[in-house]
Amino acid sequence: MTAEPFEIYLVATPGLEAPLCDEARAAGFADAKVTDGGVAFMGSWPDVWRANLTLRGATRVLARLASFRSVHLAKLDKSARKLPWANWLRPDMPIHVEASCKRSRIYHDKAAAQRVATTIAETLGAPISETADLRIMVRIEDDLVTISVDTTGASLHKRGFKEAVNKAPMRETMAAMFLAQCGFTGTEPILDPMCGSGTFPIEAAEIAAGLLPGRERPFAFELLPSYDAQAWAALRASATPQVPSILFYGSDRDPGAIRMAAENAARSGVTAWTRFEQKSLQDLTPPEGPPGLVILNPPYGSRIGSKGPLIAVHRTLGTVLKNRFGGWRVGIITADRQLAEATGLRFEPMLPPVLHGGIRVALYRAQL
Repeated sequence: MTAEPFEIYLVATPGLEAPLCDEARAAGFADAKVTDGGVAFMGSWPDVWRANLTLRGATRVLARLASFRSVHLAKLDKSARKLPWANWLRPDMPIHVEASCKRSRIYHDKAAAQRVATTIAETLGAPISETADLRIMVRIEDDLVTISVDTTGASLHKRGFKEAVNKAPMRETMAAMFLAQCGFTGTEPILDPMCGSGTFPIEAAEIAAGLLPGRERPFAFELLPSYDAQAWAALRASATPQVPSILFYGSDRDPGAIRMAAENAARSGVTAWTRFEQKSLQDLTPPEGPPGLVILNPPYGSRIGSKGPLIAVHRTLGTVLKNRFGGWRVGIITADRQLAEATGLRFEPMLPPVLHGGIRVALYRAQL
C-alpha cells in the first residue's frame, strides 16, 4: 500500500459542492475544499474506503494517481509507460479506460483512452474490457493529464436497498444534501407529503439511526491491490448505530407509492422509525410531537405532465402548511419558481441551483 498521500476527489451533484464539502470536513477530512465539479482533499487508501462508506452526498470517489503535461499522443504514451501501474492495479483484474479532453492539443478522447489502455495492458498485463468493473479515468484539460481510478463502481446514490422507484425519483445523495441544507441533523421529525418511493423519510431515518450509506454494497476499490479485507471489515464494524427517539413520515395519494416506500424502508432496516400512509394534501395534519421539517419534491411541468393543475396543487400545499404546521420548517425542491411562489410562502434567500436529471432545480426554504 502506498504510504504517500494522494488527492482524493469527490464527484458532486452540480450545485451541491458546498454542502458536500461541509459533510466531508465534518467527517474528519479536514482539508477538504470545493474544486471544479466536486470536493478534493489529500489522503490514503483507508480514507478512500471511509469516504465511500460514510459520505452521504458524494456521487463517487476518485483516487487521483498521477498528473503530467502532454501535448500529443506520443508524449502521453511515453509518460504513461513510466507510471507505477503495478502499485495501483492488479494484473489479473480487467479494466476499462475512459478519457475526456478539454481545451487541449490532444483533443481525441477515444485515441487518448486507447493509448493509456494499451500502455496498461503492455506494462502490467491487465486485460482491457468495455464491461470491466474497474474504471481508469483520464482527464486532459489545458494539456494537463490527470489519471484517476474510480474507487466506487456503481454511483453512490445506489445504496443497495431501493428496488422500487416511481417516476422521477429523488437520488439519495441529493436528498441527503437537501436535508443538510434545510438544517436537518437527525434530531427532529420530517414529513414528506408527496413521498413517492420514500427517499426523504428513509434517508432521514438512516441519518438519525447512524446507519452508514455504504454499509451493504460492494465497491470497486475491493478489486485493487491496496485493498485490505480485514481493515475494511473493521471499518464497517466501527459504526455506532443508535435508536432514534422520533419518527419520520411519508404520505402520498398513490397507494402504489406507499407500498414501494414501505418495502424500501424494510430493506434499509428503518421500518421501526418510518411511517407511510396514503393521504391527500387536503387531509395533511402534523404528526404528534415537536415540530420539524416538511420536505418534498413535488411534480413540476418539465418533469411530469403539464403545469396548469400543478399551480392548484401548490396553492393547496401552501394553505395547508400555513394553517396547520405552525413552527415547522419547509423545504420544496422544484424547477419552477412560479409553482414555488404559488404556495404563498415567504422563502429564505436562494441557494445555488442543482442539476437533477438534466433539469435545474432549486431548494425553496421557509419557516412557518
